[in-house]
Amino acid sequence: MPLYKRKPFPLAEKPKDLKPQEQVYQVRFTKEIFRDYSDYLDRINLYRLRVWTCKASGKSSLTYEEALLSEEKSAQKIKQFPKEFIAPVLREIQFSMLTLRDLANAIVEKLQERLSEGSELYGRKNNRVYPCKIMKVVEDDDETKYEVVWLDKDKKATGNSLVNGDELIKKLPFTRELLKSFIKECTYRNAPWVLHDKLAKKHGISTDPPEDLKGRISICNGLVICSRKRKKSENEEDAETRERSEVLVGQSAEKNRKAQKLIKYPIDDLLLDEDEDQHFTPRPLTCRDFNVPMDCVGDLLMVWDFCTSFGRLLNLSPFSLEDFESALCHKESNVVLVMESHSALLLLLLKHNGEFSAFIQSKKRKPKITLVTWADYLCDFLEVVGITELSSHISTIKRGHYGLLDIHVKLGIFRELIAQSLDTEMFREKLDESIEERQALAATKRGEAIEEGRKRREEKERLKTESNSKETKSGTAEIVGKDSAVVQNHNPDRHNGNIPKKVTEETSLLPQNQSSDNSEAEQSNGTLKKNVKKRGEDSEGNPEIICYTRRKNQKLMTDEKKGTDEKKSKEQQGTDEKKSKEQRKEYLEREIEKRFIRTSSLGKDRNYNRYWFFRRDGRIFIENSDSTQWGYYSSKEQVDAFMGSLNTKGERERALKKQFEKFYDKICAELQKRSKEQAERVEMDEAVVRRSTRVRASPRDNLAFLKYENKWKED
Repeated sequence: MPLYKRKPFPLAEKPKDLKPQEQVYQVRFTKEIFRDYSDYLDRINLYRLRVWTCKASGKSSLTYEEALLSEEKSAQKIKQFPKEFIAPVLREIQFSMLTLRDLANAIVEKLQERLSEGSELYGRKNNRVYPCKIMKVVEDDDETKYEVVWLDKDKKATGNSLVNGDELIKKLPFTRELLKSFIKECTYRNAPWVLHDKLAKKHGISTDPPEDLKGRISICNGLVICSRKRKKSENEEDAETRERSEVLVGQSAEKNRKAQKLIKYPIDDLLLDEDEDQHFTPRPLTCRDFNVPMDCVGDLLMVWDFCTSFGRLLNLSPFSLEDFESALCHKESNVVLVMESHSALLLLLLKHNGEFSAFIQSKKRKPKITLVTWADYLCDFLEVVGITELSSHISTIKRGHYGLLDIHVKLGIFRELIAQSLDTEMFREKLDESIEERQALAATKRGEAIEEGRKRREEKERLKTESNSKETKSGTAEIVGKDSAVVQNHNPDRHNGNIPKKVTEETSLLPQNQSSDNSEAEQSNGTLKKNVKKRGEDSEGNPEIICYTRRKNQKLMTDEKKGTDEKKSKEQQGTDEKKSKEQRKEYLEREIEKRFIRTSSLGKDRNYNRYWFFRRDGRIFIENSDSTQWGYYSSKEQVDAFMGSLNTKGERERALKKQFEKFYDKICAELQKRSKEQAERVEMDEAVVRRSTRVRASPRDNLAFLKYENKWKED
């Protein structure tokens, strides 16, 4: 049953007292029946919204019908789960408190430690690897041994022997994703995980909670529930669910306009009125001039992004998307770019995939893939995988006509190679290492940002304290100045004509032949200094006045220069510190980007179209909600126009615009770089056309992808 807001959605009950000839409205895929057409229309509109989640696979942003189909596909895959592993896996699931991911990892590790009877795998015999089947598990005192039957190519028994666990290549016949879907299908609740009652009884698994969980869970009507109290009753939850449905699809445009003042934005984009009184720029049209069919564009981008992002790990130097697209569409089989890409992936599997490596050893091939023998190894890989759609083309590849394969088949082979590469232990360890390093760098970045914020707050508080203290000192000085003025006006010595001691000392430096009129005018400090300066200019022969004036001027100039130098040094220090912080931040961001894990979309618009930006291609790719149509923007003007068309009142377009603003500089730089490369390529093509017919270029010179050279290839 698809989930709504991560919770089960109850279907509408069948109307009571239905008459045989009464006309009703029925939902095709849920078989719900409605008497009222408006109720039927509201429910249909709710099912058409992309708010549903597949319970089995966890895929979100689906319509109700798409979620049902996804659950059916997952159920078919679950039926393929090996029967010999069902009972051991169910025992590990029952009443486990681990998360889904941790539980799946724990089950895989435990099963790899102890293999079960009936498992078919590979074992080492006489320093070679052969397929075998476990017939019996022999428990010894200190170790576990396995009685196996060795198989030939037709899976017929050729002999049996007793081997240790180290001599077997332990690879489970199912993936972690299939195991997660199996766990969801077999349980009706998590935290703790509880199996369905019938399934537990069928395999003899106890349904009684263990002792350590009895205080935390209880049983009601035969079902295990948590003992914590529910905040809301079931009736209230049903009412809330109906309310959400009405908010999503039941409001008309008139009601929305009346309630617009009460709405708190952002809200769901589909609830916004497209005819709002806001001026948005028209959304630009997308370019769709791809060389591959439209339904292959997604696989093309995925394969190219994987090969270029993990090029160092694959020893495959990067190449442009346009070159890769042209190479796949080329009808010749000796395209170096395609051969090197296949060889890099096959070499990785040969080193780290036990099943493929064992098959290659059984054919006595050399453990080295060259541009001459890559097709033989590719055919061996298709035989090991055993996918009918791909293995039917082995004969064509063996005849040397790989280039004549359909583009769907070529991308299908690449897709399977990448899936097998991601499943290798080496690749998983590399991804785990990159994740840990990214987390450590992100933690360092957060810590430095927190420390910088703390320093800013402390500096702000210090400046505030200093300003308050200065204000206090200035107020005190003003009061003291007023008091001293009052005292000076009432000084008895001043009324008696006595000169203060300080003035007397300064006037002793003046010439003794001055008139008495000037001595009366020099009683104040300001007048005295002016006269001293004037005397120094007029009296060249008086050394005392000249020395006094020079000392004063030198002191003033020194203080002024010292203050200017301190100010400049502080400004320079602040600029350097700010520059170093920005450089440190950019360095951490670059290091985080180097630890690549996967490419995520920038976001979705109101119609659930996804927008992708890849690091090595200067375009913005647009994928529609059904992944059936693709387009792209290739100029800065188109990106600016698109950003101006986003309505930030909607949740999705608001988040999308933030992502565009975050990566705007990087996107514009890549767009300009791509435009420059295209201009240079056009100039080179025109130069080739203008050449003389006597110096005509080879046809290969006009095909850039044919000049590819793998500079990172191991010798």
